[in-house]
Parts: sequence; structure tokens; C-alpha cells
Amino acid sequence: MKQLGKLEKIEDLRSIWKHEAKDFTPWLAEEENLAMLSEAIGIDIVLEERESNVGEFSVDILASEESTGRKIIIENQLEDTNHDHLGKIITYASGKDAEVIIWIVKRARDEHKQAIEWLNNHTDDKCSFFLIEIELWRIGNSEPAVKFNIVERPNDWAKSMKKSLSLTQGGALKLDFWQQFIDYNQSNNGVYAKSMPTSDAWIGKSIKGIPGTSVNLVVTKDSCRIEAYINSGSQDKNKSIFDALYSVKDTIEKDYGASLIWHRLDDKVTCRIYEDRPWSYTNVDERQNIFKFFCDSTNRMLKSFGYQAKLFKK
Repeated sequence: MKQLGKLEKIEDLRSIWKHEAKDFTPWLAEEENLAMLSEAIGIDIVLEERESNVGEFSVDILASEESTGRKIIIENQLEDTNHDHLGKIITYASGKDAEVIIWIVKRARDEHKQAIEWLNNHTDDKCSFFLIEIELWRIGNSEPAVKFNIVERPNDWAKSMKKSLSLTQGGALKLDFWQQFIDYNQSNNGVYAKSMPTSDAWIGKSIKGIPGTSVNLVVTKDSCRIEAYINSGSQDKNKSIFDALYSVKDTIEKDYGASLIWHRLDDKVTCRIYEDRPWSYTNVDERQNIFKFFCDSTNRMLKSFGYQAKLFKK
């Protein structure tokens, strides 16, 4: 009979990662490791920045959801949960306007499990809190293997029920519009083919390599627009990102294939660069025009701005 190995748990996480910021966070930020976390929680995570500033503090990892552009923060703790880190994730989430909050720990205390459960049950469908325990295992002298155990996660069914009961007529109309748009993408190999419909006025995709910047599709009763939306959580940083992109404005517009409207918005936190059309999502006869415009311009904007990610490499 073939000899089988014995699965052994490595209790001391710091025997592999001595320091959270210097060892664990850089490890988790690597693409293949974020992919493991993505698979565990069912969200496609795209790295935006490590040690991203939130006032005088910094969140371990700022990321986004590939299919929607939702902001994601990840806070790591190679110890048991504590009140200090619970406060940090709420502070960082508000500072980054994050909708997905992931807290990775060695062990979750009961009181903090209850706190995350409470947050999931008492926030709207836009906010999702994950509490995850990380484990290390090996067989004999093999290399350690990582396992993410989800301790608390959003109750999506309960939140969707809450949302459906409170959906306004306008929200229902947007939900129908985005569902049709996703159907259009599925028929035309669009980048939103795997997205989920929303009752919001926008959906988006992160631009890889440009911090806090996404390509958003926005609808109003009078018009529709595609925009490169800059919101890293810091006004100064947003303006710096905008200025860097503006310095290569001609190149971006040449690659995009059209002139764009550049709004630095000096009195606002965010910035936007966009192209619009006078078509309303409420007019069913104009929807096909909007779908075609959105699909075509999304591909061009992701590429034309993505080419400039080199400006932001450290």
C-alpha cells in the first residue's frame, strides 16, 4: 500500500511571515496570491496600491473589483482580532469610500465575529464585510500551503431582499437598463458580460496600474457618459494623478480616438475625464445607441489610459 503523508498545521504564522507590513502584505499583493483570495470569497480582486494613505494612517492593500470597479480594502493581522483593528477597517473604509472590506487574521474572537455579522446585517447592499482566518498547512517537509477560512461574510440573499423591497421606480428602471446592457455585452463579447446589474446610475472597471482610477459608465435622464474617474481617497493625490495624465493628454486622446473633456475639479476631491452623448437611458428607443457607445468606448478608454500606467510605477 502506498504511504500517505500527514497533514500538519503550522501554528506560528510568523515563522513564515515575520512582519505583517514587510512580509505578509507584499506576499498577499502578488497577483497569484490575490487570485487565491479572490477564489475564496468569490470576488475578482485587482490590486491598486499597497500601504495606501488614509490621512496619517495607511491601509495594507487598496484594490478594486474587476467586474464593477468597487473599491476594496484589505487589512491584515497575523494575530487574534482586537478592537484597534476593528476601528481601523471602518476608518479605512470610510476614507477610501470602500464597498468591500476584508479583514484577514490569525484567529477571530467571538465578539469580533459578532461585530462583523452586525455590520453586514445593518448596512445596505453596497457594503460587504469579510472576516477571514488564514491558516498554513504542510505535508511532511513540503512547502507550506495557505488556506483562507471565511468566518463571516455578507448575507447577500437578505441584502437583496431588503433592496428589492425599497427599490424606487427610478432604481427599478436603472436595474432593467443595466440588465439589458449586460445582455448586450454577452451577445457581443463585451467586458461587462459577467457583471451583475445594479440600481445605481453607474458601473465601472478599474484601470490597472493607475491608483484609484476607474472607467465608469454613467447614465442620467438627459445624457450618458463614459469617464475616467479618479478617486484615491486623497484630494492631493487625485490632483497629482490628473496632472500626470493631463501631461500626456494628446497621446491619450490620440489612442482613444476622440477628444475628451478634462475636469480637474479643483474645489472637489475627485477628478473626471469624459465623453458624453445626449441619450437618455429612460428612452427605450435610444438604448441600443447607448449600449454600442458604452461597449466601444470602454475598450478604447481602458486601453488608452492603461498605456499610461507606466507614469505611476514606483
